[in-house]
Amino acid sequence: MTEYHPQGSVPSLPPTPPVIRPRLGPEPLPTNEAEALEIGQKYFPEVGSPGGPSSLYVHEFDIGYLIHAGWPAIADSTGRPSSPGGSNIVISKIDGQVASVPNFPEETAVEIYRNVYRPDSS
Repeated sequence: MTEYHPQGSVPSLPPTPPVIRPRLGPEPLPTNEAEALEIGQKYFPEVGSPGGPSSLYVHEFDIGYLIHAGWPAIADSTGRPSSPGGSNIVISKIDGQVASVPNFPEETAVEIYRNVYRPDSS
């Protein structure tokens, strides 16, 4: 009986992990809220799609842009909100890197980002 071993793996060792693709260049660096929104749209379902947000908002601060979704108001005030959680993104003004932050109020999300942000050292 012949055993199959993926290319690059050794029997008795776990398979070789996939190659991590290097960045092909710098991330786009937004210079205004409209450019940040254009970049941020890739990270959310299409606005108005079933189960998707009703709008996207940009909150600019000194070192980045916080992009967060708006969800339609619920018809039944005793019902659950359309989006019970999820995350927002921040696009760095310094290097264009995109980071996820919890779906908290704007100032709280920005403060969390400030506490964990580390400029790319590569």
